[in-house]
Amino acid sequence: MVDVPRTPSFRLDGKRALVAGASSGLGFAAAAALAEAGAHVIMAARGHERLEAAAAAIREVGGATETLALDVADIDDMRTKLQPLGSLDVLINSAGIARHTPALDTTPSDYDAVSDINVKGAYFLSVGVARGMIANGIKGSIINMSSQMGHIGGIDRAVYCGTKHAVEGFTKAMAIEFGPHGIRINTLSPTFIRTPLAETTLANPERKAWVESKIKLGRIGELPDIMGPAVFLASDASALITGTSLLVDGGWTAG
Repeated sequence: MVDVPRTPSFRLDGKRALVAGASSGLGFAAAAALAEAGAHVIMAARGHERLEAAAAAIREVGGATETLALDVADIDDMRTKLQPLGSLDVLINSAGIARHTPALDTTPSDYDAVSDINVKGAYFLSVGVARGMIANGIKGSIINMSSQMGHIGGIDRAVYCGTKHAVEGFTKAMAIEFGPHGIRINTLSPTFIRTPLAETTLANPERKAWVESKIKLGRIGELPDIMGPAVFLASDASALITGTSLLVDGGWTAG
């Protein structure tokens, strides 16, 4: 008799997940995806009203959510707010900003603003959640929302690219450190997705045409395009995947 292997589950029933930057865009889509897969999702962001509206929308379609006011750039406050959350099985760190300018026009204040959230915040949120997973013996999954710009360069994006390359680097290093505890950490790296963050670029006809020419599948990404990959990295279906990046870029970086 031949034993037939079974596909690991993509379900997240009984799992508790924290999604930072969950009030809109990629974070909102990720929170919706995890909730649809059965997780109880703690949705975190800075803006209270928008966050509450986003959480309510997911609850209306059957998802289990709660909200947490969180500014990932405030490290001390973040550490304080992580403690009462208890054990977490999944983190999706999608908090991020961009201030696109030519490198010659970058100001120190813009550099610091982007780096404080995209790098410092992501770093210490990953560490904080991993510390809790280790303390509770949880073999969890940490997903840092990166970008294809963490693998290539982009027009007027020196600071943004720098932050996302940094996320790719510390994710690899943390994978080595967290692996013996059974904790996986990866990045999810999308191309241009129709979100408020991408709207400035996509509203410019020349830039939009340039973007579409780079994406081999010939279209701008939509929010559902990152939802399946988010569930995959959060679930047992990716149980042997850590320290790497899942590129959702329509082939941009292939050539």
